[in-house]
Amino acid sequence: MTEAAPTPAALPPNVLERADVRSAIANHDFGEVFRLARLHGKVSYAKIAEAVGYKREHIGKMARPEAGGKGVRLRITQHRKILEVVDGLRIPGHLAGLAPRPWELERTATISVPEDPSTLLAQGGAGLWDVAELLRRTEMSSINSAALESIEQGIDQLARAYPYADADYLHQRTRNGLQYVTKRLEGRMTLRQHRELLVDAGWLFLLNACVQYDRGQREAANLSKAAALRIGDEAGHGEIKAWAWEIEGWFALTQCRWQDMLDAVEAGHVADQTHSVGVQLYAHKARAAARMGDARLVRDSLDAGRARLDRLPRPDHPEHHFIIDPDKWDFYEMDAYRLLGDDERAAAHARSVIRISTGHDGTEVSPMRAAEARLTLGVAAARSGDIDEAVGMGTTALAADRKSLPSLLLVANELDKELRSRYPRETASRDFHEQILTITRGTATPDLPF
Repeated sequence: MTEAAPTPAALPPNVLERADVRSAIANHDFGEVFRLARLHGKVSYAKIAEAVGYKREHIGKMARPEAGGKGVRLRITQHRKILEVVDGLRIPGHLAGLAPRPWELERTATISVPEDPSTLLAQGGAGLWDVAELLRRTEMSSINSAALESIEQGIDQLARAYPYADADYLHQRTRNGLQYVTKRLEGRMTLRQHRELLVDAGWLFLLNACVQYDRGQREAANLSKAAALRIGDEAGHGEIKAWAWEIEGWFALTQCRWQDMLDAVEAGHVADQTHSVGVQLYAHKARAAARMGDARLVRDSLDAGRARLDRLPRPDHPEHHFIIDPDKWDFYEMDAYRLLGDDERAAAHARSVIRISTGHDGTEVSPMRAAEARLTLGVAAARSGDIDEAVGMGTTALAADRKSLPSLLLVANELDKELRSRYPRETASRDFHEQILTITRGTATPDLPF
């Protein structure tokens, strides 16, 4: 097998070794990568554009630094486009939190594997979890601080990719992480190291539960959630326990088990009263109360959640799935006001959610939130007599590439109910109902736990 041909914008080794370049790649700040590539590697924007399939003007706009802290650099968020940039610039997959790219495998197939782990890392032949294994080999012990740090970085990258990355991709990467971490737990280590690995496993089980539920694997998701809760108990980690209860509350919400939902919220508050998970628990309580028709409990829960949120610092990475994003509050209020019948306020929050969920280049950074916002606009349109707008918004929402099926169907069924009750003889209503049935039948397929 011959080595993969270079691209016009392949980053030189001296550029890839720079700490600022690696930081920009890890954060998926590819505009900064483009700027640094031209500054330190003499790689022109024209060559980058040719390699990644963008217009040269677009590359220049993305690479433009923020002006006085007021500008916002354009970001690439779609998984497919990230892969195009990584391949076009020949960025080793592990630097961007990805598996080895095909061109890396072609290259390493023609060379012998070096014994020195640092050499293999520099060549980009290691995946997200292989990095930790290579670092472990640098010492005689079963695990070391560098390997533990690598694991935590991998988990952080997956949690930050959750809002937009392909669910199948996340599922596979999370499984890989669990297999790696649980294997390491069999080795010799200190009590502190054992607890750190347990905590890592807990976060991975939490993420796995979310992704499995998104994919319609209800039983598997319950197993992962239960595993996280047990690890939280064993490790004495209140935040993991609270997130496990939050996930149980989410499951109950989408399955219309209102009392189970409220019980899960209370258990989550008992487990942790410090971190941002409490904000999510209050939001879930408000959403359940709205579906029970308890307007006072809705407002009390929203007020309590808002107060908790205001006491927390704004996160550096609001896209992280287990760190509450202040901008998500519009999403919670949108859901509650739609159910209370306050269509004007619900629609205003929905438009805000769509705006916040859309990047400056038009790509959606939070497609799951945006889909539910469109369904909310569809409900408001149906109630106001605009069936074409209602069905159009609903159809667009159902076509989203990245979706959480249970959550999406919960709101889609509300729109379906509005359409069938208000426009029972309209073909558009029946067609939308058929779309819902088709998706629902697809989620009923049994799947293996992992």
